[in-house]
Amino acid sequence: MSITNLENKDKLVLRFIVALSIFVFLTVVILNKQFLPKPEVIPSWLYILPMINAIINGSCTILLLASLYFVKQKKIEIHKRINLTAFILSSLFLVCYILYHWLANETKFGDTNHDGLVDANESLTIVSSKSIYYFILISHIVLAAIVLPLILLSFYRGLQLQTEKHRKLVRYSFPIWLYVTITGVVVYLMISPYYPI
Repeated sequence: MSITNLENKDKLVLRFIVALSIFVFLTVVILNKQFLPKPEVIPSWLYILPMINAIINGSCTILLLASLYFVKQKKIEIHKRINLTAFILSSLFLVCYILYHWLANETKFGDTNHDGLVDANESLTIVSSKSIYYFILISHIVLAAIVLPLILLSFYRGLQLQTEKHRKLVRYSFPIWLYVTITGVVVYLMISPYYPI
């Protein structure tokens, strides 16, 4: 493949990654603003999705650490397979996340009686943990939005055997992705007492 063709392919892939990242970001924003209609009766199976997402995030954390181990051992094929598995699981996470936030009512941190409001008494019980929860949640959301294009570009460079470019990207994408998977579990553990029964 000539250098011009390779540059054109890289530009096309980069445009696709940017477009996909913007699409995912806008989808999440729209779901959080709750513009889309929800069903009158929320399916009961929906409330298992946050726990599934926490399990997926925990699994991705383990896979990412294993991936780091195997790349340091120069076992590149195992490294690739583990990363592809983590990517597939993260994609499944995104589907579950979108489904849950589209169909379920918003869960409020501290809403112990599950009425959709955090009253003064409920607020008193969460004073110490509220700022910690929101710091973790906001950093998780912001970094999840930032890391998606980095992950996609890292995968592209790796699969194209552009090793140096892949390594440079992974210096940033790996720790951010790892932080996002770990904090995904932490956020779930902190909010799970307030999910509807």
